[in-house]
Amino acid sequence: MRFLSYFNSPSTVYSMKSSIIITILALTSLLFCPSDLNAKPRHRYFKTTDAEFFKTDTARQIGARILLFQRVTGGWPKNTDLVSPMTAAQVSKVLQDKSRVDDSTIDNNATTMEMRFLAQLNNACPSGVYKAAISKGLDFLLSGQYENGGWPQFWPDPKGYQVHITYNDDAMYNTLSLFQDLLSGNGPYKNIIDAEMASKLQRSVDKAVEVILDTQIKVNGEPTVWCQQHDRDTYAPAKARAYELPSFTSLESANLLKFLMSLPNPDERVKKAVHGGVKWLDRNKITGMRYERPRDKDGKAITAQLISDPNATSIWSRYYDLDECLPFFCDRDGIPRRSLDEIGFERRTGYGWYDARPNEVFAIYSEWADRYDPENKLRF
Repeated sequence: MRFLSYFNSPSTVYSMKSSIIITILALTSLLFCPSDLNAKPRHRYFKTTDAEFFKTDTARQIGARILLFQRVTGGWPKNTDLVSPMTAAQVSKVLQDKSRVDDSTIDNNATTMEMRFLAQLNNACPSGVYKAAISKGLDFLLSGQYENGGWPQFWPDPKGYQVHITYNDDAMYNTLSLFQDLLSGNGPYKNIIDAEMASKLQRSVDKAVEVILDTQIKVNGEPTVWCQQHDRDTYAPAKARAYELPSFTSLESANLLKFLMSLPNPDERVKKAVHGGVKWLDRNKITGMRYERPRDKDGKAITAQLISDPNATSIWSRYYDLDECLPFFCDRDGIPRRSLDEIGFERRTGYGWYDARPNEVFAIYSEWADRYDPENKLRF
């Protein structure tokens, strides 16, 4: 990784002027905090694309917190509260933490989520401060890419399973999608990057395509889907947390297929990868069952179960074992089990064991195949 040279680059060192601006914005957010920031669910702010919202005081206050939490690396830590009002002591602590280089990540939507919000905010209220933060974020993202095209979860000093090429929770997909939007220059991503940065992002996307194709799991020579993470050297499916074992995985693979189908002028290798992945999803769908994970008033799941429902849309298990391609579930003891009921309440309710996202792939695939490879289009 090129992080050390990036870290010493003048373009990534916070200037006194930028630090003062960020501090003023953060303190202002304490004094003039819209009451709307106390409303729930707060995650809605990071999903909206309403241009009018980004002209509001609420959006600017969230933007101030985003600037505050950006590390000297250019990235952001995960699972931070970027919405709730902050005390002066909390602001002081975050300002002290800006020099940390051990918690910047693309896990759990971190960094890409903040950069997208800033792009929307800059589109509504143009500011050199927002663009500078996005530029620093891009330098951070580019610095973390392996030469083979993959990204770890954390850098510059990943530990344990963090070193693996990570598709988990769409970390790499989110990064590449952001790059594609910036390269398109559409909507709020207009005039964010210059020609030099565009060239860097395109090279990064091209390298990522190669590693995605290289890590796709092959069975009898035929491409299928991906694991949540792959060894950065051998490309083999790799283990992460105790309950995240090497496997075929449906959730992350669906978005990887969507990414491949977003590429202009796909070559034969990309076409084969898409056909193979879609075929695997079709063969391993679960029909006639509905996955339920009801929650209490605080948003915590109270149970998780499969219920017979002949009218339910298709779902997929999060994991399928590599030997028999059968669904499995795993507790923190690392022992795979065939039934969701066999694992403890904490993991059973605290993790998404089934998903319906691959349904999105089929509609996209039909149009994609008609356009790029009608002769080999799969019929379902």
